[in-house]
Amino acid sequence: MTSAPVLDRLGAGSVLPASEWRSLRDDHEAEVSARTEAHIARRMNGQKHPVEDFLFTYYPFKVGQLAKWNPGVGVRLELETEDDRAAFDRRWYRTGPTGDFAEVDLESWRTDRGDGAKFIASLLASTLHREANFGCFGIHEWAMVYRLSEEERRHQQVPLRLSPAETDAVVEGHRIQCSHHDAFRFFTEPARPLNTLQPSRQGMVANEQPGCLHAGMDLYKWAMKIGPIAPSALVIDCFDLALDIRTLDMEASPYDLRGWGYGVVAVETAAGKAEYMTRQREFSVRAQALRQRLLDALAGAGVHPR
Repeated sequence: MTSAPVLDRLGAGSVLPASEWRSLRDDHEAEVSARTEAHIARRMNGQKHPVEDFLFTYYPFKVGQLAKWNPGVGVRLELETEDDRAAFDRRWYRTGPTGDFAEVDLESWRTDRGDGAKFIASLLASTLHREANFGCFGIHEWAMVYRLSEEERRHQQVPLRLSPAETDAVVEGHRIQCSHHDAFRFFTEPARPLNTLQPSRQGMVANEQPGCLHAGMDLYKWAMKIGPIAPSALVIDCFDLALDIRTLDMEASPYDLRGWGYGVVAVETAAGKAEYMTRQREFSVRAQALRQRLLDALAGAGVHPR
């Protein structure tokens, strides 16, 4: 992304020329298009994708929302034309007294989103400072199909790598320690008692840990939920991490995605566990850096952990 150096050089109260922010906006829209055009084409044709659809179905954000460019807090944007003004005639923005610039309206944003943003800040901060656990080996995805019939599985268009009995045996042969509520809630009923934890939504701040793949993917959700506070460059970085993590999540799952061009991380084997943990550690490092950037954005908006 090219926006960060341009925006970082601005001093407090300075105005970004219209020609510059339009270029940044256009670059952002092109980056979003490159990441979403295949999804849009599949949706138009009624086709499903076992990896990429997750970012557009599980997370409730439309492509148009992702494509909307935001510079972040403290950046004033020069408005030269009526089209410029129309571009920022939207929620949580305000224009200057003479209509010559636009900026994020922190007062209205904090009124509307302050309580939710404090929760997000608390969750991010507690996760950032907690020790990472890398011993789950992605068994959460196996627990989501435990003892299900073929008709009951979510990805019916994707075959299992192992037989149903062998798949169930993987679940029964591992210590399941999923700490993420939104993953745990998709466990099958027979699998839920097998988890060493019983994570709840109320306990997210106490349970979220930085080694968790789903906690890393959710950084995209938190970036989108804080709206214009997170610069679009940060949102894109969170989106990219979520897609990369989702790839490992499914490659290590009981599903066989080789027909879609993906690999296999056979976590039922020692070699698969080693590969999973290596990639999981790399994602955790990336996620921790993004957590800090999100916390910095929130702090810039006057929002701090509870």
